[in-house]
Amino acid sequence: MHCCIAQKLVVQPSRNRQHHAFSHLRLLAMPLPILALAIASFCIGTTEFVIMGLLPEVAADLGVSIPSAGLLVTGYALGVVIGAPIIAIATASLPRKPVLIGLAMLFVVGNLFCAIAPNYWMLMIARVVTAFGHGAFFGIGSVVAANLVPRHKRASAIALMFAGLTLANILGVPAGTALGEVYGWRATFFAVVAIGVAAVIAIIALVPFSKNEPKGSGILSEVKVLGKLQVWLAMVISALASASLFAVFTYIKPILTDVSGISTSAVTWVLLLFGAGMTVGNVIGGKLADWKLMPTVIGTLIALVLTHVILAEISGLPTAIIITVFFWGVLTFIIVPPLQMRVVESADEAPNLAATLNQGAFNVGNASGAWIGGAALTLGVPYQYLPFVGAALALMGLAVAVWSTLLDRKAHHARMISEEGEQFGLEPLAGI
Repeated sequence: MHCCIAQKLVVQPSRNRQHHAFSHLRLLAMPLPILALAIASFCIGTTEFVIMGLLPEVAADLGVSIPSAGLLVTGYALGVVIGAPIIAIATASLPRKPVLIGLAMLFVVGNLFCAIAPNYWMLMIARVVTAFGHGAFFGIGSVVAANLVPRHKRASAIALMFAGLTLANILGVPAGTALGEVYGWRATFFAVVAIGVAAVIAIIALVPFSKNEPKGSGILSEVKVLGKLQVWLAMVISALASASLFAVFTYIKPILTDVSGISTSAVTWVLLLFGAGMTVGNVIGGKLADWKLMPTVIGTLIALVLTHVILAEISGLPTAIIITVFFWGVLTFIIVPPLQMRVVESADEAPNLAATLNQGAFNVGNASGAWIGGAALTLGVPYQYLPFVGAALALMGLAVAVWSTLLDRKAHHARMISEEGEQFGLEPLAGI
């Protein structure tokens, strides 16, 4: 938190106006460090998702099948899940700014090796190694973003950082796909390298060193917070929320074309609308979480359950499903900032590892949700009713969120009783 926000005014009246002007300038400049993190998240998001639009070009160039090229997506996801805790633990005792710079540079170098990979396996290795820094960057970056603003704006700061990820889906992936189709898939990765270099420079120039980071046994402190039940419950909610999305969204194209009767060419625009909804939801989620964190999580999960049911019921109506897809995108990302903030707050003493693992939880949800959706289709569930699977997963997340909230209330009640007991226990001693 910036000192100009935290400190009280202790100046003579004649200097108040000058101090206020200086404070306003600082407040205007405050988002710039978070903007630097958002640029990096845009680069990372584009790196993760753009390969999906370039699979035919990659497969043809490297002489592999499209399904084999598709494993580059799986390899990246596995790299995120495996690399997140390793990087977080290895960097636990280090200052956060140099770690963020190092992770951003890892993405630059990793994408450069992707661009020049001579064969499929070198590209796979480059993708996996690049992914190692994904979870750690978003985890540590969210902690840094939260600490740059007053406590009541922490979720909004995290949302601003994650805005780069949503914009990657709206702008980065379509632009990267178009660039790759015209100039070859390697050109896309070279472009991502250029954006990554800009992100590194921005982080170096704009993100301040934190003076309030914990010193000493960082690794022990980070691991210790994993003993908190609320940290794990938050990550379970993250995984279930993500699974509820990908159980359906993985198969959204056949749902739109085969069930809703939407043309293949129009699917791209529907997905763009979904991405726009994600961006809107990200902003709303940050604001709502700053206001009421867990009520936002619970309310959003209820809305997601209902939205999945609506998707199943109106899937044969093209106009209705297009409108619903937008609101689905809004709800999908409303829940992300509060869940990340929940982990950061639950592990407040040493949040790096927990916040990083939460990114792994989202990716576990991505993979498991796609598998659950595929298993449901294999068992004979029609595309039309696949959203009911997403509704069931969101309902499970809702149950965990309610349990977590009840535990919060129970702990708060016990703390109040303890404080009252101490108060009444001390008063007689004071009169003796």
